[in-house]
Amino acid sequence: MDGKISSGSDFFDKMLSGGYEKGILTTIYGPAGSGKSNLCIMALASFKSEKKIVYIDTEGSFSLERLSQITADYKELLPKIIFFKPTNFEEQKELFSKLKEIVEKDIGLIIFDSVAMLYRLEIGRNKDVYNVNKELGIQLSYLSEIARKKNLPVLITNQVYSDFENKDQIKLVGGDILKYSSKCLMELQKAEQYRLAILRKHRSIADGTSVMFKIVNKGIEEIKK
Repeated sequence: MDGKISSGSDFFDKMLSGGYEKGILTTIYGPAGSGKSNLCIMALASFKSEKKIVYIDTEGSFSLERLSQITADYKELLPKIIFFKPTNFEEQKELFSKLKEIVEKDIGLIIFDSVAMLYRLEIGRNKDVYNVNKELGIQLSYLSEIARKKNLPVLITNQVYSDFENKDQIKLVGGDILKYSSKCLMELQKAEQYRLAILRKHRSIADGTSVMFKIVNKGIEEIKK
């Protein structure tokens, strides 16, 4: 586990051969309500180091009530968290300047929930798509650099959309920029009675490795296939 941190779930850790890897970007993507923010809060709740945690919340998805359901030690955890809550893409850009100063301190985990929200809004209003994509690429490159140099895990969530020509095929917002930056890609699928987590890319685990689960009060619970 030295090179990994726990996901907060024994069966998720088993699927990930020990947990989320340090030194890389892990991107968890899926539709709304599939459990992305829940997994972020679980990773936060199970983080045992005394190091600080950077939590970037662009969607207002972080819930103190949810954190308190997952861990009774949430009050002790809160002073270790450095929150950023940008409300537009320009603020998201500016926080990366602040991040350069903060990461010189003792940071052990970065969570970015979600990378797509403000980027998507900016693409919708800004005709200069090239430069918006370029800025997102710069941000992800910097996160990759931090992950490598500091040997810490960076957990990112992302939204999806349906392919116009093939409605059954979903695509990542940000497309190749996210795919190339992330060494681990995990897709979440949502059904009425369950969620499905599928590894789409990993350095040491076979593509397609999956686990079925449901969201419960204490976090998540495995559903045996």
